[in-house]
Amino acid sequence: MKVTGVLPPLFLPLCRRLWPGRLAGLSMTLLRATALEAAILAGHLLLYPTGLIQERRSAALPDGDGVARLPVHPGPPVVLLHGFIDNRSVFVLLRRALAQHGNQRVESLNYSPLTCDIRTAAELLGRHIEEIRERTGSAQVDIVGHSLGGLIARYYVQCLGGDLRVRTLVTLGTPHSGTRVAPLADAHPIVRQMRPGSAVIEELARPAPGCRTRFVSFWSDLDSLMDPLESACLEHPDLDARNVRVTGIGHLALPVHPAVAAGIREALDDPRPGNRSADGLTVA
Repeated sequence: MKVTGVLPPLFLPLCRRLWPGRLAGLSMTLLRATALEAAILAGHLLLYPTGLIQERRSAALPDGDGVARLPVHPGPPVVLLHGFIDNRSVFVLLRRALAQHGNQRVESLNYSPLTCDIRTAAELLGRHIEEIRERTGSAQVDIVGHSLGGLIARYYVQCLGGDLRVRTLVTLGTPHSGTRVAPLADAHPIVRQMRPGSAVIEELARPAPGCRTRFVSFWSDLDSLMDPLESACLEHPDLDARNVRVTGIGHLALPVHPAVAAGIREALDDPRPGNRSADGLTVA
């Protein structure tokens, strides 16, 4: 599979990596990606207030035994988990695309922007998943995590026994091996946990024999929040992981772009075990 912007604070670190020294010019691809990132950021700021509270859960329907259950769907529920200092509003378009495509239930979860520990957030995610399983009658869920959300979900799967509950974990621009971008942000403890060599990153690098979850990691070659860019790739000898390189868009566009949404749908529909070959997605 192959998909061919960002305000100045995000744009400059990327430029420094692409052109060491003076910038002689900008390619049309980079200009388009930058403009798209800026437009997405502006739109997301408008939508942000709509996602501040948890979404309302669908009421369950009583069955013949008097036990309240939701209608059974072919696939497991899909749980969307946002990134750092964000909320579920980032998934407005992706949620619509997933809901229109299949019969699975799609639910978005919020964790507090004041969250200071990935481990604590992963425990909270586990409680949410148990509630979803009980309410829907589904044994497993699929998860799509953007940025930090993917790291929280991976910690739940690898370190808290979540591989029994999560069939497929799709990550979008997640710093699996840690990112060095924005060193001044180290004042926030959860940012420090996303650094290379942090205790959390080291935990995730430990052996994970028998992990049952399939992983699909989408990473962008224009992601200004990943330093190095390949930190968004998931490389672990014990994990059933596939990395999908996205060309032509930045970090904010990953949960928004329709071509990425199509790739996510394909990953969730694929019943086969993942593989370690790297696919590509080029956004024109």
